[in-house]
Amino acid sequence: MKYYITLLCLFMAASYVDAQKIYVSYKPSVYKGPFTGNVILYLSTDNENPKNQTHWPCYRMKVNNIMPDQQIVFTDSALSYPALLSRLPRGNYYVQAVWDLDIDGRIIGLSTGNMYNAARKLTFNNPNEGFALVCDQAVKAPVFEDSKYVKEIKVNSKLLTAFNHKPGYIRGAVILPAQYYTETQRHFPVYFMVGGFGGGYMHYSKTESSDTLASVPLDTIACIKVYLDGDCSLGHSTYSNSDNNGPVGDAFAYEFIPQLDQRFRTNGARVIRGHSSGGWTVVYLLTHYPKLFVAGNASAPDPVDFHRFVLTNLYTDDKRVEFIDALTIGSNPDLPATYDRPNIVHSIEDIIYRGEQNVSFAAVFGPKGDDGLPKPLFDSATGKIHQDVFEYWKRNDLTRYIIQNWPELKKDLDGKLRVSVGNEDNAYLNFSAMLMEKEMKKLGANIEFAYYPGTHFTVATPEYKKAQDGFLLKKYREWLSHSAK
Repeated sequence: MKYYITLLCLFMAASYVDAQKIYVSYKPSVYKGPFTGNVILYLSTDNENPKNQTHWPCYRMKVNNIMPDQQIVFTDSALSYPALLSRLPRGNYYVQAVWDLDIDGRIIGLSTGNMYNAARKLTFNNPNEGFALVCDQAVKAPVFEDSKYVKEIKVNSKLLTAFNHKPGYIRGAVILPAQYYTETQRHFPVYFMVGGFGGGYMHYSKTESSDTLASVPLDTIACIKVYLDGDCSLGHSTYSNSDNNGPVGDAFAYEFIPQLDQRFRTNGARVIRGHSSGGWTVVYLLTHYPKLFVAGNASAPDPVDFHRFVLTNLYTDDKRVEFIDALTIGSNPDLPATYDRPNIVHSIEDIIYRGEQNVSFAAVFGPKGDDGLPKPLFDSATGKIHQDVFEYWKRNDLTRYIIQNWPELKKDLDGKLRVSVGNEDNAYLNFSAMLMEKEMKKLGANIEFAYYPGTHFTVATPEYKKAQDGFLLKKYREWLSHSAK
């Protein structure tokens, strides 16, 4: 029996050595090197540019001091999801490799400066066959093109630059009303908009096929609208201060807003709305910088009460209730039975280590790990909650935060915040909002809650939007009447 086991181990070792190999290098024309960091290999059977959209299969290697034209080798030793390279179903795959410089951008395959190869279509028949990929292209920095009514605002943040040890910015698209040009002495209120996860601002850039239009008024009131850029290296910044993203809230409050007021004719009144992660942004900013705003509407915010984080009560449960990949892009319950092999990870976010949803939560809510990345709250294999990490998360439970700070917040927050959500929200965010509402009633806090038919993606009906803007309009008119006295 011992002899049999020895032979089996030798056979497995030999198979491991001879497994599928993909050789990857980059050219000095795109980066002079040396490169230290993560290299990701993207494969897809149908997406011709797999690096542009997170999916699986996917592989990652961390390398040190790799020079141009020096090859690294992806084998079964690479971190793998959902299967080792040698155990992928045989067939045709589009294949791209990306060297992540992490200069600027949320999606690794689209981040500024990253080196990559034009996608190759490879046929995997023989697991012993090797292929070479030469990364001779680099992702160009996106360029925002202003139009008559839409202007990019990009504020160089000293706070974020000092934190990240690289240039840091707060960015957005400023959409001007028609009256900005016809009433040149007039000053206007600012209406901030914050998108959900993946809610960058570049879609407001002028294109050849269409021009951007003037800002739509709030009822009859002309506004300067500002679409804030939620994207950051680790996901969605939610404009909050964190150990991983840095002092984004302070940068917004003390650097971005003064620059906005200096460059454009604002009148000092600010309202804000946001959906999903943008909704959580609204609650965070209103509760941490209440004097900055006249009012805010948080639409379907990410969990504002950690007694209900999707399906998990983080205060009482010892492991995650929902299936482990509920919030990860590319999750699929029908994975190959490969978790008994080394280097198989249990979530694609173990490969795509920055810029996706769960990493985004960990970056906003949790501490930084020894490896420089956010410490995860959950073990991706077992769903077990790391209690030491949750102790840190508690400070970002916004219900808890309001209760603890209500004596100081009451004067400046009372009556300014509205939370609206669909009764069939896909991530059960209505239940988290309901828990906050219950606690706010106990507290006597004047925070409005509203529930509507619809899911996370269908709730924003004309009726829903009208009520949202109606709240902001009412609060702005109250501000006008007070400021006129």
